[in-house]
Amino acid sequence: MPATATIVGAGPNGLSAAIVLAKAGFAVEVREAASVAGGAARSAELTLPGFLHDLGSAVHPMAVTSPFFSTLPLEEAGLRWIWPSAELAHPLDDGTAVLLERDIGATACQLGTDAAAYRRLYARLLASWDGLRHDLLKAVGWPQHPIAMARFGLLGLRSARALVDSHFKGVRARALFAGLAAHSFLPLESPVSAAFGLVLGVTGHAVGWPIPQRGAQSIADALVVCLRKAGGTVTTDTPVKSLQGLGDLALLDVTPRQLLTLGGEEIPASFRRQLQRYRYGPGVFKVDWALSQPIPWRAKDCLRAGTVHLGGTFDEIAASERAPGSGAMSDRPFVLLSQPTLFDPSRAPVGKHVAWAYCHVPNAWSGSALQVIEDQVERFAPGFRDCILGRAVFNTEAMHAWNENLVGGDINGGSFAGLQFFLRPTWRQYGTPLSGVYLCSSSTPPGGGVHGMCGYWAARKALRGTLRH
Repeated sequence: MPATATIVGAGPNGLSAAIVLAKAGFAVEVREAASVAGGAARSAELTLPGFLHDLGSAVHPMAVTSPFFSTLPLEEAGLRWIWPSAELAHPLDDGTAVLLERDIGATACQLGTDAAAYRRLYARLLASWDGLRHDLLKAVGWPQHPIAMARFGLLGLRSARALVDSHFKGVRARALFAGLAAHSFLPLESPVSAAFGLVLGVTGHAVGWPIPQRGAQSIADALVVCLRKAGGTVTTDTPVKSLQGLGDLALLDVTPRQLLTLGGEEIPASFRRQLQRYRYGPGVFKVDWALSQPIPWRAKDCLRAGTVHLGGTFDEIAASERAPGSGAMSDRPFVLLSQPTLFDPSRAPVGKHVAWAYCHVPNAWSGSALQVIEDQVERFAPGFRDCILGRAVFNTEAMHAWNENLVGGDINGGSFAGLQFFLRPTWRQYGTPLSGVYLCSSSTPPGGGVHGMCGYWAARKALRGTLRH
C-alpha cells in the first residue's frame, strides 16, 4: 500500500502541499473544516443576491509569478486570469492619480523629476526577476542567483522611508512607493518594509496584478482539480481536533496557535515555548459593497485599475501604518481597495458592481473602521456613499471566525517584524520535533500571499524526511 498523508486545511498552501505529495505517490487526503475548499481564497454572495465577493484575497500578482503554480495546468482546470489595463491607481488630493502601469516607462513618465530614478530602481530588478522570484519565494538558504539577491537585499532590507528618501524627491513617486510598502503591515520606518514595495512594484511590471474570473474561489477550485487528477481527495466539513490518526505524514496549513491546540501534550516543552513566542501582526477591518454603479473617482484614471490605494502622501500613509502596531487606530487609515467588476462583469447583475476594501487595525481590535474607510473612499470619490446598495462588514473577530488562520484578523499568518521575516515560525521553519508532522501555512516561508510556495516547500521537506527514514 502507498504511504499516506493528511493535509489539514484546504487553503492554497495546503492544496499545493497535497499536489506535491500526491504526485510523489502518497495517498493524500485534505481535510477542511469549512464547507468549501479555499481557505482565504474564497468567494461568495455576501451582500445581495447575484453580487459575488472575495472573502479574502482579491488581486493576485504572486499567484501568476509563483514558480509552483506555473508548473500546474491551472488554465485547463478552469482558471482564467483577467488583467486590468492598469495594475494600480493611487489618487491624490489634487484630483490626479499615479498609475502603476505594466510598462516601466509609462509609470515613470508620471513621476516628474523622479522618472529616471524610478526607472533605475525597477529596471534592474525586472531584468533579473525570473531568477529572483525563485529565491524570494523560498526558505532562507543559499540563493540560486546570489548576485541578484545581494542587489535586492541591499535595497530590500532597508525601511521604506530610507529607500524613498535616497531615491525620490517628489510627492507622486513617494506616495506610490508608500502604498506598495504598506502591504508589509509594518511601519514604513521598519527594516525590510522596503522589500514589499520592491517586490509588488516589480511584479506589476513583470506579470501584472491580475484578478481571477469569478473571484478567488476560482484559484482554489483549479487547485482542487489538479489535486484530484493527481489522485488526492478533499473532504470538507471535517475539522481536525488532534494529530492522532493522520497517517504517515501530516502537513498542517495552520498557524502556530492552532498547532499548539492540535498537538497538546505531544509538543515538547521547548518547542511549545517557541510557538507561544510567535508574534501575530496587525489585523484588518474589511468591507464589501454592492454598488449601483462604478465608484465615481475624481481622478477618472482610477477606473483603469483593478486595485486602488487610498491614503494620500507618503507621510500620511506612514503615520497611519505606525498606529496599528502600537495598539492605536488612525482616523485616516491607508485603505486597499479592489474594484473587480470593472473588468469581470460576471460578478454582479448587469450594470451593477462590487468593491472590496480593508484597512490595517490593531490585532484583535474590537472597534469599527467602517466610517473612516468610507470617508477615505469619499475623499477621492465624492458621492461614493450614494452608490452603495448593500454592505458586508468584517471586523477582526469576524475575519477570524470564517478562517481560523486569520488570528486576530492577521491575514499574513504572523508579523514580518524582526527575525520572523526570515525564520517563520521558528528556526525549524516547516519542521517540528514531532515525527512526520510539518507546518505548511503562511506562518512558514515565504509568508503570506496566494502563491502556494509555503505548501510546496513544506512538502519537499517532508519528502526528504521520508527518504532519510
